[in-house]
Amino acid sequence: MLIGIPKEIKNHEYRVGATPDGVLALVAAGHVVRVQRAAGLRLGFGDDAFRGAGAVIVDSAEDIYAAELVIKVKEIQRSEFPLLRPGQIVYGYHHFAPDRELLDAMLQAGVSCVAYETITDAAGRLPLLTPMSQIAGRLAPQVGAWALQMANGGSGVLLGGVPGVLPANVLVIGGGTVGENAVRIAIGMGADVTLLERSAARLAALESVFGSRLKTAISTPQALRALLPEQDLVVGAVLLPGARAPKLITRDDLRRMQPGSVIVDVAIDQGGSSETSRPTSHTEPLYVEENIVHYCVPNMPSAVARTATLALTQATLPHALAIASQGLREAVLRDPHLAAGLQTCSGHVTHPELAGDLGLPFVAPAEVLS
Repeated sequence: MLIGIPKEIKNHEYRVGATPDGVLALVAAGHVVRVQRAAGLRLGFGDDAFRGAGAVIVDSAEDIYAAELVIKVKEIQRSEFPLLRPGQIVYGYHHFAPDRELLDAMLQAGVSCVAYETITDAAGRLPLLTPMSQIAGRLAPQVGAWALQMANGGSGVLLGGVPGVLPANVLVIGGGTVGENAVRIAIGMGADVTLLERSAARLAALESVFGSRLKTAISTPQALRALLPEQDLVVGAVLLPGARAPKLITRDDLRRMQPGSVIVDVAIDQGGSSETSRPTSHTEPLYVEENIVHYCVPNMPSAVARTATLALTQATLPHALAIASQGLREAVLRDPHLAAGLQTCSGHVTHPELAGDLGLPFVAPAEVLS
């Protein structure tokens, strides 16, 4: 199969769809891999490294999108829409639920979009989302501490405090991978950390890890309302696979918070967990609304793109090999976990949660591919 790996063009997106080692594995399996010039240069993966792995280096995006399978990181950007063609497979993060225009473009183009964020495993986890969730969770207290600085509009509270001065209060909403990693770093930075989570079993598991350093409560609207006014930093870490994130924090909630407090909304990829959240970028990551500083960067892991790319390729390569070697139809029909990642195919929505969330018809992958 002809495989294309483009240079990402989203704002400050430095990750690349595969490392040179990943390309080597694809070439060894008999595939032809094109990599766009300088795609991994900022990460320390120069063109010579990809060429040494057997890739063909090309200059234009058109040469990349002539491939049958495009392996990338972030969703297709508007300027890339004209490069798509029917029957093409795009394997990457898509996050369609909050972006109907993007979804409609993929349906109109007739491409098969396989989404990293909804591929499952035997335990019901999201193994291709997990490494980026770990990174985003670990970054959240770090960027939150920076946003709390006075120069950024924050309240001037130091996350860990100092002797004689209390540390910051940090609230993490959601006890999944993002939430667990945000808790880990916030505790390590010396903050007073509270976690809200719907599952009592999950709270018990996390309490066994963090002990008395972590306060926990079952997530209810009442508990959230009560806690928000006391918080210096709130990390939104909720996830409904394939669907839009629930809007748990209202504008009225923000008005009751301390001015200069910070929301880091890691759920912004799926629309955000606050009514006031809107996507920002690494160039302009912050804005202030209702006197609360918001950090809502959809591609947070690109801030540490080398670590992120190394982790991502380890997770995504097995499915890339399956798709390239077996073809999409056979790979999806053989593997129900990969089938869970197929979100669009031949103009149809093939992921039930996505279809239900947007009120669109759902067609099962097996039906479309047969």
